[in-house]
Amino acid sequence: MKSASPGSCGGVRRSARRSVPRPPPWQEATTFVLARAIVYATLFIGFVLVFLPGQVLRSAGIVRPAAPGVLQVIGIVIGAIGAAIAISCVLTFALVGKGTPAPFDPPRQLVVRGPYRRVRNPMYLGAGLALGAASLVYESLALLGFTALFFLATHLFIVGYEEPTLRRTFGESYRTYCAQVRRWLPRP
Repeated sequence: MKSASPGSCGGVRRSARRSVPRPPPWQEATTFVLARAIVYATLFIGFVLVFLPGQVLRSAGIVRPAAPGVLQVIGIVIGAIGAAIAISCVLTFALVGKGTPAPFDPPRQLVVRGPYRRVRNPMYLGAGLALGAASLVYESLALLGFTALFFLATHLFIVGYEEPTLRRTFGESYRTYCAQVRRWLPRP
């Protein structure tokens, strides 16, 4: 008969279990908010900046240029700038505002840092730059028209829903922010 040694049960050794430290609650919450923000941004980008422009190009009979020219290179650079602005906004919403760009899951804190220090709507500007850049890459007036429609719809959404909601939610701090930072263009 085997004798039991410390740490064994009936002569069979149990493996020692190591305790894996859990991240602090704030880190778990930040990770969850960031994951939601990435999912919502991906869905928005996929629909508004990829699917719909693809439909516009397809209906206009426009295909990818065979070889990149000057307009394509300019478009790629502008598109990269627009994408960088939009991604920076999503990260700022999640990490600073503790929310997402989605109207149904907005930031819990007023976001006035990052790109929001310069203009109140940099995410829409980044998306619009990306759309405008695509119209250059594809040399498409139809896509340029879609970009104009995007800016018009976005402006109406901002004025009709987003700004009144932010005024109700954040009160005087949002009013002060609006007095200091312009809606679309940075102050000179």
